[in-house]
Amino acid sequence: MNLYLAQHGQAVTKEVDPGRPLSPQGEQDVEHMAEFLDKSGVSMNRILHSGKMRAHQTAEILADKLLLKGEIEAIAGINPNDSVEDFASKLHKLKHDSMLVGHLPFMARLVAYLTSGNADHEIVDYKPGSIVCLEQDAEQNWHLRWMLRPDLIK
Repeated sequence: MNLYLAQHGQAVTKEVDPGRPLSPQGEQDVEHMAEFLDKSGVSMNRILHSGKMRAHQTAEILADKLLLKGEIEAIAGINPNDSVEDFASKLHKLKHDSMLVGHLPFMARLVAYLTSGNADHEIVDYKPGSIVCLEQDAEQNWHLRWMLRPDLIK
């Protein structure tokens, strides 16, 4: 099973809009990522997001190209400072390729925890709109398969 861990795209500042929607650049970056991944054959059955506006918008853009006949759903437990250990204990419920769209530091800590057992071990350097693909093997271990950032596909 593949687990795609996406950081939301670049958002506007709180001063511009307290809801912090995606900026025009953030929307464009996520659209480019979705197009690139679609051409690469990436797809998933489910996209889960934090419920925050910028994560929901990112999930919608990605779903347009990558979501099979599945669903987009807001879930609890993936906000910036939520416990990665608690969330990781629930991952066995995912039976098919899925994507999480969330925030830092949660996403980077989850990658570290799943691949090394230590959430404080820095494995990847997320930038807004980045996506990490983790693959789970037959022994239920997670391995870093790839990472893609918007600045790499411009």
